[in-house]
Amino acid sequence: MTEKFELATFAGGCFWCMVQPFDEQPGIKEVVSGYTGGHTENPTYEEVCSDTTGHYEAVQITFDPDVFPYRKLLELFWQQIDPTDPGGQFGDRGSSYRTAIFYHSEEQRALAEESKRQLEESGRFSRPIVTDILPAKPFYRAEENHQHYYKKNAWHYNTYKEGSGRARFIRENWKKKKSDEELRRELTPIQYEVTQNSATEPPFQNEFWNHEEDGIYVDIVSGEPLFSSTDKYDAGCGWPSFTRPIRRNEIEEKLDTSYGMRRIEVRSKTADSHLGHVFDDGPGPDRARYCINSAALRFVPKDKLEEEGYGEFLSLFE
Repeated sequence: MTEKFELATFAGGCFWCMVQPFDEQPGIKEVVSGYTGGHTENPTYEEVCSDTTGHYEAVQITFDPDVFPYRKLLELFWQQIDPTDPGGQFGDRGSSYRTAIFYHSEEQRALAEESKRQLEESGRFSRPIVTDILPAKPFYRAEENHQHYYKKNAWHYNTYKEGSGRARFIRENWKKKKSDEELRRELTPIQYEVTQNSATEPPFQNEFWNHEEDGIYVDIVSGEPLFSSTDKYDAGCGWPSFTRPIRRNEIEEKLDTSYGMRRIEVRSKTADSHLGHVFDDGPGPDRARYCINSAALRFVPKDKLEEEGYGEFLSLFE
């Protein structure tokens, strides 16, 4: 792996929501929230939000292009935003919440313009793509309380992302979902009810509640990697429990008020499968307990990871 890191700078509305998607991808060294594109030095959050500085809320990503190329960063960027909105993003209005790609080289400019052209020609959106492609300008790091907000204030972050309309927009416009007919054909009845209708399987009567083999657990619908046996433990609840996901950006967490309760639901990002819930009574430093339905998971043993295309996760067991 090369030590030659590069910078990428994206404005996608509220920068709280633009860190998590990139933060745990391979080859990403750092993701910083900040301000750029304006005419004042070292602006504050309040000044930028007043729309008098010309700055955008943005994230600057330090990445290894040999591991996670700029083209993949662009693809991930588009999937976090509404690129047809010229006045802000979702519930956040004003010039500081506009979208833009700030390029750091002619190569990045060419790739960004090609990526935008492909999106325009895809027909995914009926309205024009209005995200600007602009030369990078000085980037000012935001106040510390805004850095990695999704980790520091998980409950508020998730309720904000859902309440602002961003999470719903992503689900409706960027998810690659199978048809209902395909799902009913491929899944067992309990797998279908859990993943598609947010059902809960019986405790102590499911496949993985006491499973101890080394390997990873992937989404039963899409195959996206979700949890590792290295983070699995017996919580005594009768369902598979994990202290963390393999990568936080492979899951979505949203407020669940069903049955008169306030819980954080866990869903897979690509397939939008219901997985279970996350609670704050776990044994790890983050206190997280991911309580997951076995019916939402498929287990891939350690000795099958390479064969099934998950070889990058072998390092978890070294």
